[in-house]
Amino acid sequence: MTRIPFTEAQFRLPELIESLQLGEEVQIFSGDRTARLISELQLPRKPRQPGSAIGTLIIVSEDETHLEDFYDHSSK
Repeated sequence: MTRIPFTEAQFRLPELIESLQLGEEVQIFSGDRTARLISELQLPRKPRQPGSAIGTLIIVSEDETHLEDFYDHSSK
């Protein structure tokens, strides 16, 4: 684990991120506050498939009756 003051981390952040090994931690401190920067393994995402979201959104109603309660407040 490495501890670096905030003012130094501002200038070296790209370098710090690039040099982190998997699971390695860098602590950035300023006064009595500390932030941790931890390297994680990024799992590759599955490619998107056309039509994979079909059926996940259901529109119950296409009327505007649910907005009638707001008309009284907006006209004042």
